[in-house]
Amino acid sequence: MTASEPRGQLRTHEVFNQPAIPGRDPWAEDPTLRRILGADPGLAAFGAALASDEIREAARDAQTQLPHLRSFDRNGRRLDEVHFHPGYHRMMALGLEAGYAATAWDGSGSHLRHAAINYMLSQVEPGVCCPMTMTYAGIPALNADPALAALWQPKLSAAAYDPRALSVDQKRAATLGMAMTEKQGGSDVRANATTAARDGEFYRLTGHKWFCSAPMCDGFLTLAQLDGAITCFLVPRWLPDGTRNAFTILRLKDKLGNKANASSEIEYDGTLAHLLGEPGRGVQTIIEMVHHTRLDTAIAPAGLMRGALGEALSWARGRSAFQKRLIDQPLMRSVLADLGLEAEAALLLGLDVARAFDDPARRPYARLAVALAKFVSNKAAPGMIYECMEVLGGMGYVEETPLPMLYREAPLNSIWEGSGNVICLDILRTLVKEPEAGAQLTARLEAARGLDPRYDAALAAHRERWPGLPSEAEARWFAESLGVLLTGAVMLAESPLAGEWLATRLSPRGRVAGAAAIDAGTVLAAL
Repeated sequence: MTASEPRGQLRTHEVFNQPAIPGRDPWAEDPTLRRILGADPGLAAFGAALASDEIREAARDAQTQLPHLRSFDRNGRRLDEVHFHPGYHRMMALGLEAGYAATAWDGSGSHLRHAAINYMLSQVEPGVCCPMTMTYAGIPALNADPALAALWQPKLSAAAYDPRALSVDQKRAATLGMAMTEKQGGSDVRANATTAARDGEFYRLTGHKWFCSAPMCDGFLTLAQLDGAITCFLVPRWLPDGTRNAFTILRLKDKLGNKANASSEIEYDGTLAHLLGEPGRGVQTIIEMVHHTRLDTAIAPAGLMRGALGEALSWARGRSAFQKRLIDQPLMRSVLADLGLEAEAALLLGLDVARAFDDPARRPYARLAVALAKFVSNKAAPGMIYECMEVLGGMGYVEETPLPMLYREAPLNSIWEGSGNVICLDILRTLVKEPEAGAQLTARLEAARGLDPRYDAALAAHRERWPGLPSEAEARWFAESLGVLLTGAVMLAESPLAGEWLATRLSPRGRVAGAAAIDAGTVLAAL
């Protein structure tokens, strides 16, 4: 049985020249993604599911039927639970069962495949990516304690979703969150004021966390002062004896976007915790989670951009104005081709970084390249998504389309796990403290030299401007220049559109989308 079509013949008018845009398949409609990943029936099935009416409706419900906090039960006892619409749980199950958290760790896939799942899901419902990303990223951090790893890692890497309020030993799958940020410190986690006190084999935490993403996870990596030194702990949400840990959710954050995800503010008050790693080495312990989280913040903007581009292309192909389809009009073609180059470059840069995560010998490169990709792709995303919105005109500004959701989401990944200044300063620190990272990045850039004179000139200009490291005040300029060069090197190695990208990104041009000499036909045919 097929669903009845909506009525287009109305009493006062006929509905026409309004493209009926179906759910897009982010695998089948993305030749670049398929070329890099190769044949993958699981990813093909995931893409088809994301295109289905059922999943699109679940995503819409997750974004509009927002989570709400249930602090107490009817008798006044503390619950500290967040209630989600079933659409949220459907999206969580879809992502985790596809291997979002598992595929990089269970021997079935890779970090590259994980990045592809993140990229596709970000086009449809990016809010649920937050708890799944932290689950994926937290798995290697638990290696700091073999006993905790033995209990938690199999549940975190299970390709399943189990939202029940039970201790981890009673569940078939689990999720992991993070709670580091405090009011007084923000990104400066060494300003942490939460304290830890020993209680037998466990510890008790007391303090406040300004941001705790996804408070219904089964456990949280968190930082606290132990004997005056920053130390990492694992806080279980539910305890084996059936009691609830002292985990007080003060409120849910009213955020610009990322609406489906219930970011929160919490308090620890004698909260049971497990020591993770050595006392006083909390930052070093949790940095493994941060490193892997950054991979997702580098690939997610590519997904947001591709989701917006797909809407713009579908509209332009189905909409006519002034007796011609939009896609056939020269100026619109220039705009769409320019936007397509932005999406192509962000995807290939993110996937290049993901491949480095799969190669232990390239870990220094991954450490540096993920920061560069996070910086440049997230800076490009808001403007690019806005331009896609403008392709649809007034319709793009309306919530029935996904463009407003994608636009609100665009700043998140730039802020998460280190906003722009933090990332740029981290790039400088990495170049100083990890010479091999700089050496591997230089080798990557050098491998592209001689392939195109525009790239060669840009590389020479960068080195002339910064023969050594820049001053701190120029860190953003330096990071942007280096990130653009790395993108160019990746495009030259991976993309048939490299020439068009170099011509529009490394040569003089206007500041807005479409303000460049571009072979629109070549680009649009490849999207």
